[in-house]
Amino acid sequence: MRIDCHVHVVGTGTGGTGCWYRPRGLTRVGAPFLVRSVGLTMRDLRGPDFDRVYAARLLDFVRGSPSIDRALLLAHELPYRDDGTPLPDQASFYVSNDHVLRLAREHPEFLAGVSIHPSRRDAFEELEKCLAGGAAALKCLPNVQGIDWNDRRHTRFLERMAGAGLPLLAHTGSERTMPVMDARLASPRVLTRPLEIGVTCIAAHCGTGMMLLDPDYLEVFAEMTLRFPNLYGDNSALAALNFRLRPSALRRLTSGPLAERILHGSDLPVPSSGLLPWAGGMLSWREHRAAARIAIPLERDARLKRALGFDEATFTRAGSVLRILK
Repeated sequence: MRIDCHVHVVGTGTGGTGCWYRPRGLTRVGAPFLVRSVGLTMRDLRGPDFDRVYAARLLDFVRGSPSIDRALLLAHELPYRDDGTPLPDQASFYVSNDHVLRLAREHPEFLAGVSIHPSRRDAFEELEKCLAGGAAALKCLPNVQGIDWNDRRHTRFLERMAGAGLPLLAHTGSERTMPVMDARLASPRVLTRPLEIGVTCIAAHCGTGMMLLDPDYLEVFAEMTLRFPNLYGDNSALAALNFRLRPSALRRLTSGPLAERILHGSDLPVPSSGLLPWAGGMLSWREHRAAARIAIPLERDARLKRALGFDEATFTRAGSVLRILK
């Protein structure tokens, strides 16, 4: 089974999904590009049926992609203070767990990546609900949502995740599209205690940083894989116009022992492009143009990842990492 383990859901709340979208800063600037990457427009985004239309578009992409059988759809949690106070004004968008769980129930092509801040006053109740509903992973952005997983107050929550076999997919490395609460939490080291407790963790983006702008934690991620057999990374956003990927990083991620820890992820609706990899000498012009002609964004990203040197096991590895109920 070939899985894209990093596909974002966007919703405005139409149809009672409980989602909302309030872009600001770079999120506002990037909104037209994001909706265009899935073949929609700003008019669609403001329309009365956006959430259904967006989900239908994702379903069409999976069904139309020869390289992808299933997609992990990601909910998006609010930031919280340590005392359990939600901070919606510090968020650009919200995607409810109920929405992604329902989509996964209705369509076998989808898996549910739920999102729960462990400081929520109802965190345990929400976790149990999501486990019962078939959650395949728990997704978070520690630096954006203010989650320090090494805080011992989260021990019981992590123990329940480990016991249930629910993996933790955590953003690591640069984040330039949403407000950051604590930049220190971009390091893969934020996953140390979950890994020690026994939670399988996926470091999204492998800790890579935008060159000249943010710290790069790829070496930290690589070193941690030597200590923790339950640590993986995904290659999401590594074929995008964001300066995360460089030749030395690509060699580390596609050869040697580290390559055996990488899962495939697109980061849709972030647009995939071979332009920067080509400019960096990591991709031929022919491969860049061949990928650019592919209309389905999930398939375009898969084509680029293969051309960059990620092997076929990258696409199937998530099948043994995610919590997939038979």
